[in-house]
Amino acid sequence: MPKFDVDDALVRKLAGLLAETGLTEIEYEVGSQRIRVTRGTSVAAAAPSVSVATPVIAAPAPVAPEGPPPGAVLSPMVGTAYASSAPGANPFIKVGDRIAKGQTLLIIEAMKVMNPIPAPHAGTVQQILFTDGRPVEFGEVLLVVN
Repeated sequence: MPKFDVDDALVRKLAGLLAETGLTEIEYEVGSQRIRVTRGTSVAAAAPSVSVATPVIAAPAPVAPEGPPPGAVLSPMVGTAYASSAPGANPFIKVGDRIAKGQTLLIIEAMKVMNPIPAPHAGTVQQILFTDGRPVEFGEVLLVVN
């Protein structure tokens, strides 16, 4: 059986999302490894199964950012961001591309559902700030289109 390393930072981040959003449970899965964090009970990591006490988060108050840059496209949900429709396929966009309002910019997988993220306005892709195949948070700046 392969060893399952619990990523303390990820568990803390998930627990922080619970507190921030008022949710009672959140689950994160990559391949055969799954981490489930529930409020008021325990944190369980499955495949293989490991139980850990719910962490108490005592972090310093974050410095408030000045806000997203003009033209920022924010993540509408928590999930995994994908730059293309399939592994090895061309990405939906790249820096410098002219895009139309409503054009698919990326896909966010949330709870096994693929959610296309449309362009909120037309413009030119200035920056791509998400990493393909990596988790994104609600409200995170994904890219900048001006």
